[in-house]
Amino acid sequence: MEGFKWSCPLLRLMVHHIAFLTVSTYLGDTHTSDSVRFLNQLEEVESSSLRVLYSCSEASLVHLEALVSFDTGDTSTVFSRRWSCHPGSSRIRTVVVTLPDWLVYQADWKIQSSKWVLNGMLRAWVSWRGDGDLDGDGYTSAPAHTIALLSLREPFSRPFKQHQECLSWGMEMLWDTHKHKIPQCPQEQEVAVLLSTLYGSTGERFGIVRTVQPFSNDALETVRLKAIAYPWCAFSIWIFLIHPCRQPLCGVLHHIDSQKNYASPSLFLRNSGELHIQLHGEPGESSAFLSQFKVPLGQWCHLNMELEGWVVRITMTCADGEHRVVHSSQHVFGVAFHLDDTDGYFVIGGGEFTKSIEGYYGPIVYYRNKKIPESESELNIPPHIKLMDEWQQYCHNFEIDLKTRLSGYAQRAGGSGESDVCVNAYSQWLFTDKAQAQVMAPWCEAWEAPNSPQRRQAFLIAEKVANKYGRSVSPATVGRALYSVSLHKLSRAEDTRVIRRVLPLLLQAGCLGDKPALFLSSVLYSSGLGLEANPERAWLLALLAAQQDWRLALLRLGHLHHVGDENMPSDPDLSYAYYSNIAKQTSADRQSFTPQQTFVESIYLNNEEALKSQTNENHDLFHWLKLQARNGEATAEQTIARMLFWGQQGVSPDIQTAVKHYERGAIRLEDPVSMYDYAVVLLTGQGVNQDIPKAIIYLKKAVERGFPPAMNALGWYYETHERDFVRAAELWEQADALGNPDAPMNLGALYSQGMYPGRPVDQLMAYHYYLRSAERGHVDGAIALAEMWNRGLPNQMRRLPEQAVLYAKWASEQNGYLGTVLRKGLDAYFKGKWLMAYIYYLMAAESGFAAAQFNVAYLCEHNPGDFLMQAFVKQCMLRYYNLTVQSQHPDAYAFIKMGDLLSGGNVTSKKDVAKAAEMYKLATFSGEPQGWYSLGRLVQEGETLPLSLVVEMNLLQPYLSNKQDLLTTLYHRCVDSNATDAYVPCNLALFNLYLHTLWENNIVTKMSSTAAVAVGTIAMAFLISKLLRRHAVGIGQVT
Repeated sequence: MEGFKWSCPLLRLMVHHIAFLTVSTYLGDTHTSDSVRFLNQLEEVESSSLRVLYSCSEASLVHLEALVSFDTGDTSTVFSRRWSCHPGSSRIRTVVVTLPDWLVYQADWKIQSSKWVLNGMLRAWVSWRGDGDLDGDGYTSAPAHTIALLSLREPFSRPFKQHQECLSWGMEMLWDTHKHKIPQCPQEQEVAVLLSTLYGSTGERFGIVRTVQPFSNDALETVRLKAIAYPWCAFSIWIFLIHPCRQPLCGVLHHIDSQKNYASPSLFLRNSGELHIQLHGEPGESSAFLSQFKVPLGQWCHLNMELEGWVVRITMTCADGEHRVVHSSQHVFGVAFHLDDTDGYFVIGGGEFTKSIEGYYGPIVYYRNKKIPESESELNIPPHIKLMDEWQQYCHNFEIDLKTRLSGYAQRAGGSGESDVCVNAYSQWLFTDKAQAQVMAPWCEAWEAPNSPQRRQAFLIAEKVANKYGRSVSPATVGRALYSVSLHKLSRAEDTRVIRRVLPLLLQAGCLGDKPALFLSSVLYSSGLGLEANPERAWLLALLAAQQDWRLALLRLGHLHHVGDENMPSDPDLSYAYYSNIAKQTSADRQSFTPQQTFVESIYLNNEEALKSQTNENHDLFHWLKLQARNGEATAEQTIARMLFWGQQGVSPDIQTAVKHYERGAIRLEDPVSMYDYAVVLLTGQGVNQDIPKAIIYLKKAVERGFPPAMNALGWYYETHERDFVRAAELWEQADALGNPDAPMNLGALYSQGMYPGRPVDQLMAYHYYLRSAERGHVDGAIALAEMWNRGLPNQMRRLPEQAVLYAKWASEQNGYLGTVLRKGLDAYFKGKWLMAYIYYLMAAESGFAAAQFNVAYLCEHNPGDFLMQAFVKQCMLRYYNLTVQSQHPDAYAFIKMGDLLSGGNVTSKKDVAKAAEMYKLATFSGEPQGWYSLGRLVQEGETLPLSLVVEMNLLQPYLSNKQDLLTTLYHRCVDSNATDAYVPCNLALFNLYLHTLWENNIVTKMSSTAAVAVGTIAMAFLISKLLRRHAVGIGQVT
């Protein structure tokens, strides 16, 4: 069969030898006096004697070689000798065979480890002088030869060599600690798990990028390289289709090479339902075939795609309840195709060149260099798929029941005065007069059967909606009503007992397709608020909402797969697939801002200054700003317009009014900022009729005043409307030099598309511009940068999925719908609606927003009105303060609180002084002086600080001196921070330490009690007066 290769060179040599002897015997060998053979076995020692019996018919050479073969398929000669042979009788020669140390002994401090030796061979042959060396060494053409296998031990069963030299003491100690350790082979990616869980796909150009690496084992890598031209592998894929493909082709799993071309294999779904399997060979050569079956809707199907040389076989097994339906297709290609799995990357779902399916991808496994094992080829449904099946079955039954009742309710509402009361067969027996029963009430229909307790309230709401709207009511309408009722109940509650009553309504609304209800249910199950936490169900509900493109659910899954938990390992590639979706939506949302969106603000509930800056249209601060604007204050005009346009600082969005302020600032005040803002709304037609000529006039005026954003906007006009790339690039370069974030984004796009005047396509240059734009806080720049990091640049930049996730996450968190949730949380907090404030912040916290995570923990810590159960409070603080300190820019207060929780013990873990000290250290590094104070408190309680922390914080000298010196240093550093809040407690701590020192030195004990009190009182009074005096001086300097 073409493509078959001998796996062992020594085996090949032995076969050649046997074949040669057979042919020689058949033809009759005329040189019967030529012979060679071994008289003894070679012992496995470094040097041993071998006796060789040989004879020759004419002047010849006798050759002796020892060869070994490695797991890579290579062969090496480890010993070689030769000597002359003269015609005559047989002779015996004793040869000392010396094998290399690495073949006889274990590797040690001197002997280097070698490749893994599979087997060894000893061979000898006679060659006539003058014979041609036809086969490279003359062995197979020799008139006489012999062969024997070497008996070799495995590397770690060999003895150590006794070297005739001494080691240094340090080297000897190091060697003693390692000599009995057997190194483990690195785990190889022979079976690559491309997806271990479920992925909700929205049918857009988003997907999961995966790469596989070359094998580190030389033998495996050799096999892989040989298999590029003759693939022998398999793919196992789970898929669930909700809607037929809306494009000619939708991506299932495709391979993109380093030149951005499709590579083998590429699997797509056609809009007609068949699978399209495409393979590629030499550059420009490709071939494809269609499956003879179609992928059904609403069923989990398992695809097995096997590649064997030129043959491709694909099998689909679908689970329809308890039944299994199997389909299969096979195709033999007429040309050889290539599969280099380390070239480029694989894409699950949609990508740069194609959209994904609408549905779910299940576990996907790639078997490299092997077929699917028999034990795994049987249909074993993964647990995550079983969990989803249970949910879908529950929802299917509920929806059928609801539709039946809606039809009945609508029919009864449209009837002509029929009784609302019915009787069933059992009730009829209560009447002795059957005629009386018929007069009193009609027979009950099936839809009028008694409701189950869990569905009773849902059906009552459905009945009210049906009575109001009639036959036009759909299950989705009932779902929205259920969600509204749930929020109403939550808003009126004062504690968490309401959660258990509301959750069934939320789940039923989710069954009917209400995405906010699915998301809120997921958040409640994840946090354990008012019920038992259920991480698996929380993940499933978020997945269902994310597949329907609900923004906060996409954020939540991106966050979940980024940080991971005990049930879901961290997966940057999967996290990025969700974040990239919401990031692109964020970019689009910002271009079409609506009243449903609010500017995202990171407001921490412990920040009094930020809380006081919040206002509304009726607040004194807002009226004062309006007065300042009327008086010609440009900054006030800008602030009011920004508040109204973006809905900032508690002001409701009002784009039309914001435009009036832009116009007044531009015309009346000739403020370049207002000119720019007014020009932008004129260009886009937001809140005003589009007027491009007028917009350009104001942009040019703002450019004349040196305003960088106006330069960028004018460049955009020249590029988009005038197609003048030279002028556009000049303006963008000018704005970029002045620090504008938009300009480098636009310049990067020019380089990426090859549209920069006089320059070719340059992706690396585009990358540098995108990086600059992202670092300056530009959303689109961050998205473009993350996309480059996610895929990498061939031969220029490797993939950086972890960094890609961070920038995509940041861009996603600028979404206006997240801002609305944050604003609702803050408004509820100001109104004293603690439970609603907590729930809204919880939505944002479970989506990974750091400020919301902090605020949830802060609400738990203070628990106003005791709206939370005490058993839940500490657990909540530990979880959400812990999430806060893991964010990119953690709040120092969270470090302090985490340290306090760890140093005091908590409901889920024991006291951990080392971790607590680490938290306090990080607080000091963040500029929080309370960290020094808390470290001092730990020392006073008798705890020992970790030595590594002491060294890192430059505390080694007082640490080695005594406890008092260490405490004095810690409290002095707290005082020296010059923080107003820390000055008094840290000085009091120093004073307390001073008194303790006096007491320990027996100074206080020698005084009378009256004198001791007097000294203490005078010292305290002096200290307080000093503190107040310094505080007053500080205030005077400020005023």
